[in-house]
Amino acid sequence: MSTAYRSAAGLAADLRDGRIDSERLVSQTLDRIAALDGKLHACLSVADREAALSAARTQDRLRSEGRAPSPLAGIPILVKDNICTRAFPTTCGSKILDGYRPTYDASVVERLHAAGLVIVGKTNLDEFAMGSSTENSGFGPTRNPWDLARVPGGSSGGSAAAVAAGLVPLALGSDTGGSVRQPASFCGVVGLKPSYGRVSRYGLVAFASSLDQIGPFARSVEDVALLLEVIAGRDDRDATSGEIPVPRYAETLGAAGDSLAGLRIGLPKEYFVPGLDAEVAAAMDRALELARGAGAEVREVSLPSIVHGVATYYLVATAEASSNLARYDGVRYGPRARGARGLREMYRATRREGFGAEVKRRIILGTFALSSGYYDAYYAKAQAVRGLMRRDFARVFEAVDLILGPTAPTPAFRFGEKDDPLAMYLSDIYTLPANLAELPGISIPAALSREGMPIGIQILARPFDETRLLAASHALERLLAFAGAPPGFSEGKS
Repeated sequence: MSTAYRSAAGLAADLRDGRIDSERLVSQTLDRIAALDGKLHACLSVADREAALSAARTQDRLRSEGRAPSPLAGIPILVKDNICTRAFPTTCGSKILDGYRPTYDASVVERLHAAGLVIVGKTNLDEFAMGSSTENSGFGPTRNPWDLARVPGGSSGGSAAAVAAGLVPLALGSDTGGSVRQPASFCGVVGLKPSYGRVSRYGLVAFASSLDQIGPFARSVEDVALLLEVIAGRDDRDATSGEIPVPRYAETLGAAGDSLAGLRIGLPKEYFVPGLDAEVAAAMDRALELARGAGAEVREVSLPSIVHGVATYYLVATAEASSNLARYDGVRYGPRARGARGLREMYRATRREGFGAEVKRRIILGTFALSSGYYDAYYAKAQAVRGLMRRDFARVFEAVDLILGPTAPTPAFRFGEKDDPLAMYLSDIYTLPANLAELPGISIPAALSREGMPIGIQILARPFDETRLLAASHALERLLAFAGAPPGFSEGKS
């Protein structure tokens, strides 16, 4: 029995009932990665086969003894390569960290191990998570399994593509301005950005510390809920993680509360901007009509500050990136430029050779925004607008329970199509306000375009209201009834 395209929840039930064992599941997963990832380049490193199978056998033994540590014990998972792992290199998709192997595991990795999941590799990404297409990886781009001539989105494109292609049922990514939700939309999978502070950032290599958040990918909302239960919660090593209990998210799905009846859903009028693809707008309209038919009330709302979202985000994010990336100088991490005369020249040569064009662009922008004479005009003003944005969302959430809209303005675009950096930055116009306002957001697949590419819709909720967000998304997911898999990666074509 092939396990490709099975849900994590379904596989967990098969493991529990003895219809399959973890060793066989992990073996099939590694075989599928070996057979198909040459087309995708979703993975930057893959687990040693015997080590992964040994971990799977341990979970089989614990299950047989009635000591399975979680419902997902024995399920294979991939992790984005900006999350620290002792067992794998952590390159952040950058030549400046080529071959770097951390001495510790990130908190989320520790929690995966404690829950019995088997990490089978690390996924490709835009260098240091800076991008919206996974074209900016220092080790080559990842391709979208629905159309290999198109991007999978970014920066977590490797994780999204791997789940979409059936390589694994689950993956982790990180979302700084939409880097889980946008690739989820492009690849036709579910991607969740939890509230800022819901999941520990300890061991996540920082891009923009006040925006970054680790989030799960899966093929269903139920699977995302199960994985969020594993990785969420307070961590004393991350002062920004919240002292808020982690609910049993999956238990609310399919229960009486898993309904859209009575929910107030907001539709911001600012979402209708030039560049919104007609097919994306149609998918959003259909989702709203289905929600109305299920008893939800749809209200037009206004978020005036989000029209400044792109400018605000790229000032805040690049300023924090400029500070965070100062540590990569050839002394402490990764390769060092050879032949340089003197320490300063070694710094310059290492950073010139190690960083790609997009990372250099963002370092320069951020350094400028923080420089003397420009700090108040740019960075301080961006932080003030960020405060306005939080207040706008808080006001709107007094009148509605959820906000629904597009995840991205278009379906996945072709490689090289957005060679203008500003055009690329606008790909995140709908996702980045949630990071600035520290909200949870999810993208669920809603439709296919005429060209056969997935289109996702995004739902936002109040901070730390993932329970309502997941329950409503699960109800809408069933109504949308998105089905299917990338044609070239379906069963029997490995």
